[in-house]
Amino acid sequence: MAKETSSEKLQNNAFLNKFTEIAVKFGNLLYLRSLRDAFAVILPVFIIAGLGTMLNNTVFMWLFKGATLAKWQVFGNAITNGTLNVAGILVAPMIGYCLARNMNFDNPIAAAAMSLASTFIVMPQSIPATTLAGKAVTVSGAYSTLWTGTQGMFGGIIVGLVATTIFVKLASIKKLQINLGENVPPAVSASFSVLLPALILMSLFAIITALLSGIFNSDLIGLIKTWIQEPLRGFNTSLVGYCVIYFFANLLFTFGIHQTVLSGSLLDPLVLINMNQNMAAYAAHKAIPNIINTSFVSSFTLVGGSGSTISLIIAILLFSKVKSSRQVAALSLGPGIFNINEPMIFGYPIVFNLPMMIPFVLFPIVGTLIGYYATAAGLISRMVVLVPWTTPPVIGPWLATAGDWRAVVVQIIVIAVGVLLYLPFMKISERVAAQEAKMDEADSTEA
Repeated sequence: MAKETSSEKLQNNAFLNKFTEIAVKFGNLLYLRSLRDAFAVILPVFIIAGLGTMLNNTVFMWLFKGATLAKWQVFGNAITNGTLNVAGILVAPMIGYCLARNMNFDNPIAAAAMSLASTFIVMPQSIPATTLAGKAVTVSGAYSTLWTGTQGMFGGIIVGLVATTIFVKLASIKKLQINLGENVPPAVSASFSVLLPALILMSLFAIITALLSGIFNSDLIGLIKTWIQEPLRGFNTSLVGYCVIYFFANLLFTFGIHQTVLSGSLLDPLVLINMNQNMAAYAAHKAIPNIINTSFVSSFTLVGGSGSTISLIIAILLFSKVKSSRQVAALSLGPGIFNINEPMIFGYPIVFNLPMMIPFVLFPIVGTLIGYYATAAGLISRMVVLVPWTTPPVIGPWLATAGDWRAVVVQIIVIAVGVLLYLPFMKISERVAAQEAKMDEADSTEA
């Protein structure tokens, strides 16, 4: 009878199987899955915001001066108004739509509309402002970009989730559905069917707004930002929280479950908020607040994809003498340049391969530490442009920092350190594979 290989022993480990099962269930929770879906829809909006910000503060400034520069920068400012300054109200209807769809609700577009309306209902009806003369005044009939923009994103998330849940539950109560008969156009009939649930939902949020305003002189979006968004973002995007999340996310991937099951739920919305804050600050020529953000992830944590496997590919092509390994690395190089590394993860393989699991899990932490402290020390600029995650290494950090060549150097150092870190484990993996092949050959001979 053939002996179990090391990878088979890992696959049959009861604890690891239970860990994987729990992680998959967590990642597929209805609200977390809907959150990932919603942000996937609006991600191009923020990438375009990064483009406008970069052009305004690099290319246009190189080419134009004075009044001419101001005229050209209207282009980037207009993009900012349509992206970063309305981020909080963009996310609410997208979450409403995705959550309703995942709840199998037959009118998800209505849920999107209710989420958007509810978000505006809970915003303050008057805002503080300053006149040109410097006098502080209170303005009514206006919305502040503090609440509609990146600062209000988490408020849009919470309101979108809560409003959609309540709306779908109410719309499923038949006594609240108004039926106009079969001769009415379907669109009109669908609208009247959800009229009473919509009325109840909006009245509920209006009551909350009135109570918070009248009794506490506050508003729901502001409370969510103060008591939920900032503490959660503060920990998850801190160096410790960020590294812990990616440690377990990459560990999960070594068992064949994509790391976004954890990182996509716990980190992606928060690092995107950080990214949007950086872009807004850069556009306004203010100090850049956040080191860890969406572009930081692809520049230093996941270079070439999960586990930063571009370093492993280079290590194999430079130092491996195993034909099968070199073939897999050669085939994986093209996708790996664009941060797509499933061919390497499942083809080499890394999954259930104990020697390769170790650097795959640890190296992203090493890359994070190098990038973080290089940024904190002022050796490289902070990321201020959201670049697509498929942007190749070297190009990505240059674009993300609006043209700081030093960020490219630091990423090259990270890749080189990764080659050195992956190399001994690659050699061990090849030896283990060779020994297991000999054992299989011996078993087949005896049989």
